[in-house]
Amino acid sequence: MTLAQLRQFKNDGRAIAMLTAYEAGFARTAAAAGADAFLVGDSLGMVVQGERDTLGVSVDDIAYHVGLVRRGAGDVAVIADLPFLSDATVERALDAAGVLMGKGADMVKLEGGAEKAEIVRALTGNGVPVCGHVGLLPQRVRKLGGYRVQGRDDLAARRILEDAEALVEAGIDLLVVECVPRALGRQLTAAVTVPVIGIGAGAGTDGQVLVMHDMLGLTETPPRFVRDFLLEGGSIRGAFAAYVEAVRERRFPTDEESF
Repeated sequence: MTLAQLRQFKNDGRAIAMLTAYEAGFARTAAAAGADAFLVGDSLGMVVQGERDTLGVSVDDIAYHVGLVRRGAGDVAVIADLPFLSDATVERALDAAGVLMGKGADMVKLEGGAEKAEIVRALTGNGVPVCGHVGLLPQRVRKLGGYRVQGRDDLAARRILEDAEALVEAGIDLLVVECVPRALGRQLTAAVTVPVIGIGAGAGTDGQVLVMHDMLGLTETPPRFVRDFLLEGGSIRGAFAAYVEAVRERRFPTDEESF
């Protein structure tokens, strides 16, 4: 799975099914079920390490899990989060990206908007594919005061759109948008040329991503936009297949599972 293929999926209107992954066995099973891409997210701080948020995750933590996922992912694209403050400067971002891509990541993901444009340009200028992330930014959850839907009013929505456009202009190849109203998810997807992957952003994006533990029903209080695919699929392999099929057929998320 290449960046060119993901971009072609957007052009063809074929939805992209992405999942977080943290180790080889689950990655292998999800790849066999048809997953298009894996995100080794700093969400591992919460679902693997048991922390209250993602802020304590280190580059070494992400690198370790990238190596595990790479062994199980086969030809599926692997995207690695740049954890909290690892992209605070160009030098730190380049160092972190070098570690993660050396472990097998195909792309790195960073959170933020126009203020990250210089970092994006430095990474892409050095051959590092970059995925942006706008909307709800989990690495800023303590400043935000919790996990809250973003872009509800016109001004906030315009800022998210402007941030997305600035990231595209800086050279990102992919964009994640998290926890925004579904109308904004559709608008953003139409506004930019790169594939847009939604999480809690409605069905109008170019694809979806979920935290694996959430969609397997392992999270005690999952977000509103999550569906327990283990109930639908009957097994872990069946859950992954049900998720991929529901995303491809645009049966997930429904309006009830959106904002």
